[in-house]
Order: sequence, then structure tokens, then C-alpha cells
Amino acid sequence: MSLEITFLGTGSAFPSPARGASALVLRREGRCWLFDCGEGTQTQLMRSHLRAARITKIFITHLHGDHIFGLPGLLCTLSLQSSPDGSSRAPVEIFGPLGLRSFLRRSLELSHSQLLFPYAVHELVPTPDQCPPEEFKDFSGWDRGEEGPPGRVLRLDPGEDSYLLLEDEQLVMRAFRLFHRVPSFGFVLEEKPRPGKLNVQKLKELG
Repeated sequence: MSLEITFLGTGSAFPSPARGASALVLRREGRCWLFDCGEGTQTQLMRSHLRAARITKIFITHLHGDHIFGLPGLLCTLSLQSSPDGSSRAPVEIFGPLGLRSFLRRSLELSHSQLLFPYAVHELVPTPDQCPPEEFKDFSGWDRGEEGPPGRVLRLDPGEDSYLLLEDEQLVMRAFRLFHRVPSFGFVLEEKPRPGKLNVQKLKELG
């Protein structure tokens, strides 16, 4: 499995002329997975060899602004690059902490933005021990009774220490809890074992 990692931004709190806010792209088999989308991510993408239209999955570590303020704008740009019926691109899957769906919906609604492609928001339900008690907020009821993009709500199973996000014949993608000022997640990409091939005739010749 061939993987390529491109750092688009490593800055903290705010971007600078020489360093963008948090964003990283993992390219796999021509598809791009974006991790965090700080302010200026679109500009950094334009400066790179990557194409925004290749982004099929987005993973958000936490809801601090330097990790998410670029996301609504990026989605709008992807929409402008889509055909009117949305048939030119696959659905974009977005993973992140509980509250991400509400942030996106409000941002797009208040800016009168309509996305011309399908997308889904999969929210990870944090546990109260992921941040200082006074910083923990329960966003579980914010979207009750309101329509929004499709997506799953992922809870930590009893006895487990990670959330299963994706799995195919080559890899497994999981999220695990981090301690920060607000609930935060790290992401782990694991390649499945690849059985080798034995040259039986050569083994026989070698005894």
C-alpha cells in the first residue's frame, strides 16, 4: 500500500506568513484524506502538488478554531468545482468530535451556502475525562429535531480504548482519546498483514 503525507500547516493558534494553521493530507491510491482544516488550508493546497477535488475524507481532531475555521470555506470551494447535480464526485465523509455537525450546518446556513455534492458527518462522542471538567460541554442535544447531513454517532464501546471508523481489505482506521483543553482525538491508520508468497520450487532446491 502506497501512502504519501504532505504537511500543509503546522502552526498553532493562528497562521503566519511562513506557516499555516494545522492541516495534513494523506494521499492513498490517488485519493486524499485531510486531517484538520485550519485557516488558510485552501491556499496551502494551491501551493502544493495536491488537488482539493481529490479529498474524499476529512478528519478533525478537535473543535478549536485553528483546526476547523478553514473547513466551511473548503467545502464551499469543493462545491464550486462540482457539477450542478453533484454526480462528478463521491460523497465526502467528515469525522470529528460531537458538535462538528452543528458547527458546519450553522456556518453554511448563516452564510447562505449550499453544497452541490453529498457529504456525511460522523461524530465521535467524547468522554468527560478528555479535558478539564470545567471545559467539558455536552453537545448531544444541539441537533435534536433538526435536519442535517447524514452520518453516524460513534460511541466508545465498553472495554474498548478506540473508535472504529473505517475498515477495508487493506487497512483499519481508528480514533483514540487525547487529553486537551477540549475533547480531542488522535487517528491511527493500521495496514492489515499482507501474506507473502513462497517459491515452493526454490525451497525444494535449497533443501
